[in-house]
Amino acid sequence: MASFNKLKNMFMLAFDWILYGAGATDTCQVTVTQPRFQEADYSTHTVFLTCAFSASGCSSSSPQVLWFRFLTNKHEDLCTPGCTDEQKYKVHSLSENNISLQINDLTVDDNAVYICGIAFSDSISPRSKQAGDGTVLTKKGAEKQHSNGKLVFIFMIIASSLLFLYSTTVLTFFVVYKLKPELLKKNGNEDQRTENCKISSGRKIFQAIAQELQKQKYAEHWRQPDDVEDDTVYQNR
Repeated sequence: MASFNKLKNMFMLAFDWILYGAGATDTCQVTVTQPRFQEADYSTHTVFLTCAFSASGCSSSSPQVLWFRFLTNKHEDLCTPGCTDEQKYKVHSLSENNISLQINDLTVDDNAVYICGIAFSDSISPRSKQAGDGTVLTKKGAEKQHSNGKLVFIFMIIASSLLFLYSTTVLTFFVVYKLKPELLKKNGNEDQRTENCKISSGRKIFQAIAQELQKQKYAEHWRQPDDVEDDTVYQNR
């Protein structure tokens, strides 16, 4: 980043030297804006970099439009204002205050920072010659695109697995929620049936004991008159 700022300062000095000229207008002020980033797909062959500017207090003449490119350790003059390679680069005027740089036969070697410069050469105002902050152009390589595709595929697999796990968990809770009353009811019926069996068994035992006691009482009742008769006969004798 420090190297880039140093090169940009050197570029501004060279920019002022190229565009310096004498003029009567001293209040000319120019503002240049560019998109910070622009990404091109690996299959893209032509790209357009846009640049917008505004001018106040400047002459009615058309300004000069210049394009520069910053690489890792150097900068290149692309169109100042004539383009060094007219097959590769072309400057278009989109509207009164909007221009673009067309780059043909785009490759990954064209990845760089592209700076747009606007200058009213008939003004001596320091603000009459301004440059934008630059647009970082990035073209994806085929390998990077393939790698991104693999990452997307892996992400889809993970997302599908998590979705399946979530669905299974929800289904399990749903089934348990629905079957729990039936299970409780079934367990309750079984408990009631067991209790009824216990009560019935107790009743049978009680009835058996009662019947046995009744039989013994009945037997004693029928034995008692014989004893009385024997006593009566004995006394008469």
